[in-house]
Parts: sequence; C-alpha cells; structure tokens
Amino acid sequence: MLSVPSPRAPLFVAVLALALPNIVDAGPVTFSASGSNPASIQSEVDDFRTALGTLNPPGAGSVGSGRREINWDGVPDNFAAPNNLPADFFNVNSPRGAVFNTPGTGFQVSANSNNPTSTPVEFGNLASHYPGLFRTFSPQRLFTALGSTVVDVNFFIPGSTTPALVSGFGAVFSDVDLANVTNIEYFGANGASLGQFFVTPGSGNETLSFLGVQFSEGAVVSRVRITSGNQVVGSAPSPDDLVVMDDFIYGEPVLAAIVPEPTSLVAAASGSLVLTAWGFRRRRKS
Repeated sequence: MLSVPSPRAPLFVAVLALALPNIVDAGPVTFSASGSNPASIQSEVDDFRTALGTLNPPGAGSVGSGRREINWDGVPDNFAAPNNLPADFFNVNSPRGAVFNTPGTGFQVSANSNNPTSTPVEFGNLASHYPGLFRTFSPQRLFTALGSTVVDVNFFIPGSTTPALVSGFGAVFSDVDLANVTNIEYFGANGASLGQFFVTPGSGNETLSFLGVQFSEGAVVSRVRITSGNQVVGSAPSPDDLVVMDDFIYGEPVLAAIVPEPTSLVAAASGSLVLTAWGFRRRRKS
C-alpha cells in the first residue's frame, strides 16, 4: 500500500527549525587575518579571545570555562635560547594544560634583549639573519620546534595527567609566505580529525598571521597539530617557507564529556525528510 506523508509534517519541521535557531552555527568557526604588524591582526585575535571567554591565569585544575593563553614572554632565561624548553613546561612549571610533542629534537623559545648570555633575539642564535625575517606579536619571545616543522599540542587538566578537551585553539605565526602550507589540524577525543585549516600568508618578511578555530559544539578538541611552513628552523637556507610562532590561545581545558553523535531531529512521516544538528560550517573571515 502506498504510504502518504502526514500533511502536518512540514509544519512540524518548520516549527522545530524555529525553535532551534543555533543549529546552523554548529561546527567550526574560523578567525583569520594577516598583515605587516600586530595592529593588522589584533581585531581578529581579540574577537577570538572574546568568543572563548575570560582569560584564566596559570594554575592547576580546570576553571570550567573561559580561556588560557601562552605568550612565551614569562619563560625564564634558563628555559629560553640557547637552552631548550621542556615539553611539559606549560603543564608543570606554569600549569595551563598544554603539553607539546614533535617528531623533531625539541622546542626553543627565543631570547629576550636583556638575557644574561647575550643570546641574539628572534632565534638569531640559530641563524644570524633570522631577526630580519621574524616579528613578535607580544614582545619579546617567539616559539619553534627544532628539527621539524610539526608541533602537537595535547590538552590536559592543568597540572595533571588527566586528558582534557578544549572548545577552540588559535596561534599567531610570523613570516608565513606560502598559501596552503602552514596549518592547524584539530582532533577529537577519539583521535579523528575535526578539520585542517590553513593560515593566511603575508607579503614580505616580518609579517604576522593569525588563525583561530572555535567549535560551537563546545569542548571537543583533545589535540592540535601545527605545521609551521616547510623549512626546519636552523636548517640550511632554502627558498621555501620558514615560519615560527607567537601567542597560543585556547579554551579552558575541561574533562571530556559525552558528545552526541549526529542524529536525526525530525523525519517526515514518509521517512524521506531529515534534519540533522551537526555538520554545518560558518566561516567568519579570511
């Protein structure tokens, strides 16, 4: 027998859609900008900060909401160039729930101008011409992996070994020259990719770029993988893209919560009409 859909189904769908206006905003929201100085990206950085919430100071335990930041400038001289930065510095020494990993040989934070060993700023200790390539967003230190262009940032409840999730992550980059090279990839609690997003390049040297992605579903990101250019810092010069990083900004690390799988919210009586809550994407600016 032929099944005829109920005439009330379209009205029910429309009413439910009005009752759930935020469905169209589900998914990643990007914040992106590039320019020749800090002012050229400041508004996007500030918008991303506002989206994540109030800045929480370093300290153990999860506040439950808001955001954490790493600007590198408080790193003491004994953990900055020419010395390496411990991978867990921002979960142990200054608890902010971030632990780094790289297939390379380690991490380094650049020296400031009044360091006791007279080490050159902006990674001039690794190559004398680097200070002419890079610029800081928040003076005076920058950050890089050594021996690789890849940095993984894993999130934990600050000061603990308990895995955590964040609602978004963003970073400032210096001297991004090529499109579709420098990027951030986001991963969920189950290790699946939530998307790869590319950083907007600048023009010339000493430029700054910012990329931040917030997930409106809430805290769903367990790890991010940052690829900074395609040339390893400190390696022999080449015409490729050499990139370092400045500020990291991310949602407050919280305990993993159950996130619902994509499900049908409404189906017409015929079974042919389905409205789902997930999978929509809105891009803010590029």
